[in-house]
Amino acid sequence: MSDVVIIGGGIVGLATGYHLLIRNPDLKLTLLEKEDHVAAHQTGHNSGVIHSGLYYAPGSLKATNCIRGYDMLLEFCRNEGIPFDLCGKIVVATNQEQLPLLQRLYDRGLQNGLSKIRKISREEMREIEPHVNGLEGIWVPYTGIIDYKEVARHLARKISNLGGTILFNHKVTTIRRAAEGLSEVITENGQAFVTRLVINCAGLYSDKVAQLSQNEKINVRIIPFRGEYYKIRPEREYLVKNLIYPVPDPNFPFLGVHFTRMMEGGVEAGPNAVFAFKREGYRFSDINLAETFESLAWPGFRQVISKYWKTGLGEMYRSLSKQAFTKALQELIPDITIDDLIPGGAGVRAQACSFDGGLLDDFSIIENDVAVNVCNAPSPAATSSLSIGRTIAEKVQNRI
Repeated sequence: MSDVVIIGGGIVGLATGYHLLIRNPDLKLTLLEKEDHVAAHQTGHNSGVIHSGLYYAPGSLKATNCIRGYDMLLEFCRNEGIPFDLCGKIVVATNQEQLPLLQRLYDRGLQNGLSKIRKISREEMREIEPHVNGLEGIWVPYTGIIDYKEVARHLARKISNLGGTILFNHKVTTIRRAAEGLSEVITENGQAFVTRLVINCAGLYSDKVAQLSQNEKINVRIIPFRGEYYKIRPEREYLVKNLIYPVPDPNFPFLGVHFTRMMEGGVEAGPNAVFAFKREGYRFSDINLAETFESLAWPGFRQVISKYWKTGLGEMYRSLSKQAFTKALQELIPDITIDDLIPGGAGVRAQACSFDGGLLDDFSIIENDVAVNVCNAPSPAATSSLSIGRTIAEKVQNRI
């Protein structure tokens, strides 16, 4: 029997297990992962950016956990010898209409305690990124790059060294109540795990797992959005020194295409954000008809489509047209050409959508008598992971 069973071996599930064992050295903890390694999906397919907390509403779970998690992540990496680079980034306003949004973003950053950010002129931007195009910008020295798969591997080793158990190839299919105060978690291979508490960190399938733990219907649905990247050819990487971001559209929950230097070398351009026809669909051709129907049948997502259909069509067009993708990138770096881009990777974001049509902007944790369900933890969840893990551990403390 386990005191706690964690479902999901991404960075949030691993950070949660790590904090639980730090706080409770005698805890019997089992982590179940359906793949054969950690960080197989969202954690292993993100852009590797260490976020500063610039974008998020002051006082929100995203803001508080990102800012606290940022410091915790850097401390963990220094202690573990995990390389990272606080190279900084610029956020660029390319037209007059974006200038008020840039100012609002700057003010929000100051409210979130980012005292070292500063507004910079076109000339100052060119000193940092000689090929960038823009009217004004924000210099964010806190932002960095890292390999989150490496962080996840270190967390997994920590869990094992602290006495926890990580089991791979264990896809959870059933959660049912057993004796009073206990639940039984059953996996696809027929194994059963009796536990006092389930912690659901299943990412793209967190809503499905949450539904297993309760009788009434949950009021959120995970909608998968694929982000596709190009890489810049090595001989043209000089066009980008570090990280270059646009001013985000405040009405859309994605940051827009941008340029990111990667920890392992090279420069990525992207991502776009298109509806994925499969929750783990990393290519346009990946289709799961049942999952597609579930998404399209969700009343909240139909409202999202009616509201953002023009933006969505633009993102889809960029997905299918390399020329359109290049044009979007040229707003930031006019010298980039279609021949400079080669196919890169892709990730899928687990975006929770409410029944009444809202794309959840903040992290969402739903509790019941059986489980603690992390039902919305998109970017900056990797940066925030150690803080989210500690938050969950604090919630769980009284229950175990």
